[in-house]
Amino acid sequence: MRVVAGLVLGYAADRVLGDPRRFHPVAGFGRAAAALEARDHASTRLRGAVHVAALVGAAAGTGVLLDRMVGPRSGRVLLTAAATWAVLGGRSLECEALTIRDQLAAGDLAAARRQVRNLVGRDPSALSPDEVARATVESVAENGADALVAPLFWGAVAGVPGLLSYRAINTLDAMIGHRSPRYREFGWAAARLDDLANWLPARLTVLSTAIATGSTSGARHVLTVVARDAPAHPSPNAGPVEAAFAAALGVSLGGSNTYDGVVEDRGRLGDGPAVTVADLGLAVHLERSIGLISLGLIVVARGVVARRRSRRSRRAN
Repeated sequence: MRVVAGLVLGYAADRVLGDPRRFHPVAGFGRAAAALEARDHASTRLRGAVHVAALVGAAAGTGVLLDRMVGPRSGRVLLTAAATWAVLGGRSLECEALTIRDQLAAGDLAAARRQVRNLVGRDPSALSPDEVARATVESVAENGADALVAPLFWGAVAGVPGLLSYRAINTLDAMIGHRSPRYREFGWAAARLDDLANWLPARLTVLSTAIATGSTSGARHVLTVVARDAPAHPSPNAGPVEAAFAAALGVSLGGSNTYDGVVEDRGRLGDGPAVTVADLGLAVHLERSIGLISLGLIVVARGVVARRRSRRSRRAN
């Protein structure tokens, strides 16, 4: 119950407060990771793996230490809640998407192109308003899984150490998990570890998206589109999540994107028309529903596991 209560309180804090405005622990971790990279970077997979292991291990160790330092049950609930709030990014993601919607609705394409850089790694300099909208919807889908569902999942599995470890993994992937010349080898371990850590949460996100449609036919359509279209996407996790989002919204996502001058084909995800500015508000609403549904599923699953353990313990005694 400590973990469940802490996750629920942390989720509520993110909904109400968003990210901490100052002294954000994730930003602090990013600065520490950048400082370490300045010392240990080399274009080898081994050096990159050591870099990732050291930083993720430090995050996990910090979580274990904090968990042991806080004794009373209420104190542990508050610690879990604080850690959950610190690592979730659902509210901030929504604010970014809605800001871009308002900029596009006002006809300020230049501002929207600048703003979307906070969400995506592609080059937005030549994107049309609808292409900026597509980039934003795809980011809401993928980052909703990464910044909302996955932390809750790992918090349920491993408490505070799970929360901090996952956020470390995801942050390192964002920092060095690229295919650029500098990170093609050094960032390999970060990218692969992030793929592994997000595999189950991405499938939970797909399930939550199907449930969010509110009908059996809608859920079936989501799962059908994911099975059919997700393999065309190069990411084993973003593909299913974005395909599910496209099906639930009734739009098409994917296509060609430019990263560091290299054009990548992300496939066509979904059967509907191309995304427009009008779809951004719907995407944010869907992301909110997915987060709440995922939290509910995680709480129920955690409760079922706890009951089974309790029964086994009573039988053993």
